[in-house]
Amino acid sequence: MAIKYKVIQRGQPGVAGGGVKKYYASANVTGTQTLEDLTELIEFSSTVSGGDIRAVLYLLVKVMQKYLADGQVVQLGELGALRVSISSNGEEKNDDVSAKSIKSAKVVFRPGSDIQKLLKTLKFEKIGE
Repeated sequence: MAIKYKVIQRGQPGVAGGGVKKYYASANVTGTQTLEDLTELIEFSSTVSGGDIRAVLYLLVKVMQKYLADGQVVQLGELGALRVSISSNGEEKNDDVSAKSIKSAKVVFRPGSDIQKLLKTLKFEKIGE
């Protein structure tokens, strides 16, 4: 199987009117797998019940939220690691930087080694000529 991609045109970020526009490859999402879908696949591939799998996965999300909110990295073994990253306004002086300077927060995922290896072996197929 190959990751399908389409070509999209984008302008320069931050330039009024878009500036010089260029063409870029953009991954074409072909579907979504929900937690329920994953639970069913795990259930059919193991001796653990769907209810137990769901309970563990939902509890994992709650526990991860607690540790991420505490500023910790959540290491999930071969799956990878999650951490919080923040974006802030630049201030003139060190003392001017405060919590009010922070614009947003996001969770950053760093894949484990097996997923990184997978990313290096992906094949791509252009769609929508």
